[in-house]
Amino acid sequence: MSTTQEALKLKVMLGDYPNTVALTQGKIKSDRLQLNFAEAKVPHDHFKQVVKGEFDVAELAIMTYLQAVGYGRPLVALPVVLHGRFQHAQIAYNAERGTLTPADLPGKRVGMRTYSQTTPTWVRGILQNDYGLDLGRVNWVTFDDGHVPEFRDPPNATRAPAGKKLLPMLLAGELDAGMVTAADLKSNPQLKQLIPDPAAAGRAWHARYGALMVNHIVVVKSSLAKSEPWAVREIYRLLKESKQAAAEPLPKDGIDIRPIGYSNNRRNFEVAAEYAWQQRTIPKPLRMEDMFDEVARKLD
Repeated sequence: MSTTQEALKLKVMLGDYPNTVALTQGKIKSDRLQLNFAEAKVPHDHFKQVVKGEFDVAELAIMTYLQAVGYGRPLVALPVVLHGRFQHAQIAYNAERGTLTPADLPGKRVGMRTYSQTTPTWVRGILQNDYGLDLGRVNWVTFDDGHVPEFRDPPNATRAPAGKKLLPMLLAGELDAGMVTAADLKSNPQLKQLIPDPAAAGRAWHARYGALMVNHIVVVKSSLAKSEPWAVREIYRLLKESKQAAAEPLPKDGIDIRPIGYSNNRRNFEVAAEYAWQQRTIPKPLRMEDMFDEVARKLD
């Protein structure tokens, strides 16, 4: 193929990141594919559409993907991480109301946007596996539904009153702790991270588990993977070249937060699936062959 008319047209939803911007801005192209990018300033606003199969290629949060696969949605992951981070810094409390530790959480109210969201799932996994917290003894407070409608929150998760927002509730003492952003922490000095020295805790977690806490990945529709496996390989090639074009330096700890390739991501997906199953945010355990088809498992 050599002309746009002959190229396979694909509907794509992808955010702009250091490892994607060369592709999304058209600096890296394919004469075999015509990628029609949807406007995606806030990619997670489109995740319900991704789960419904409205895009051929799309960005998706890893825990949403695991749920989608668990409930039989026809999506296949590519071994492409758009970004990841260690989530130890994302849970905080109001220090003006006293000190709080992970051991103090039973019986407390902890807020998050949605129960099955990726960040809270990673944070709960940290608290359960590394601090011995019984997740069933915490009162989880949510503000929205997840992206996969088949999933139902556990009995100890309740919805915040209509019109309420997480940060004001946390500052007012209506929540004992909550999932926060770096901007929340910077603009509210009374907030203190629940896990001491989260950067060191993240490095220790990495050394212990040999994995990265993945946030967003790239998925394709199963029908595309089955009918046009060459297109999946071509998409991967474009994403790999886009990452290479960024020449993004590694963080000080030397851990690549945007790993690409099956061998570089196998352990990351194994741990994510383990945490999701522990917390029953997925209906069954997932193996690597459940998450990656034969074509994707050969992408390195």
